[in-house]
Amino acid sequence: MTRHIALLLTLASVLLLAGCYSAPVMPPGGILYADLTAPIDTNGEGGTLGSRVGQATSNGYFGLFATGDCSVAAACEDGGITRIDHIDYHYKNIIGIQQFTITVIGE
Repeated sequence: MTRHIALLLTLASVLLLAGCYSAPVMPPGGILYADLTAPIDTNGEGGTLGSRVGQATSNGYFGLFATGDCSVAAACEDGGITRIDHIDYHYKNIIGIQQFTITVIGE
């Protein structure tokens, strides 16, 4: 009986903690396949977007290891951006091979 209670508490903890990740926009995900783009920056001030674009990418493999620098700083360096207007992200997952890209637009 104690073993069943411990298992139920563990499952409840996992389910409750699974919702701790949040972003301004959370598009639907897919375990086997996902290919989506969404904004990170959602202040929506309605200004024009800059002419420069920079990207930074990281990759993950089956949840076992990941590599890369997908920071906003790396994307700004890639595009020569000193003033950020907008930030998007692109997430792709094909049966556990994942790619996450940050796109920064600015001047």
